[in-house]
Amino acid sequence: MLAFTGYACMLPIEPDDLKNAGTDLAPDVIDRIIEMAWEDRTPFEAIEMQYGLKENQVRAIMRKHMKRSSFHMWRKRVKGRSTKHLSGRGSDVVRFKSSNQKG
Repeated sequence: MLAFTGYACMLPIEPDDLKNAGTDLAPDVIDRIIEMAWEDRTPFEAIEMQYGLKENQVRAIMRKHMKRSSFHMWRKRVKGRSTKHLSGRGSDVVRFKSSNQKG
C-alpha cells in the first residue's frame, strides 16, 4: 500500500487495484470525491492533494458509483476541459481556498 499521511479512511488506491476503487473509502468521502469531480473548476490535482487519488482512480470511482449514462455524460464534459487540470489554467486564476482544505 502507498504511504499517505492523511486519514485512515482516505488511503489511496493502488493503480493495479482499480477494480476495487473506492471500496476502502467511507461513503461520505466517496460522495465528496464525486462532487469535486463534477465541479468544473475543481482540478484533479485538488482531489489528489486532498485524498491521494490520481485521475484514473477518480474515474474508476465515478464509473463504479454512478449510473452508466451519468458516467458517460461526466466523461464527455470533462474530456478536453482545461479547468480540470492545473497545467491548463492561466497563472492569473486565483481561487478562494478554505482553511479546511489541505495544501
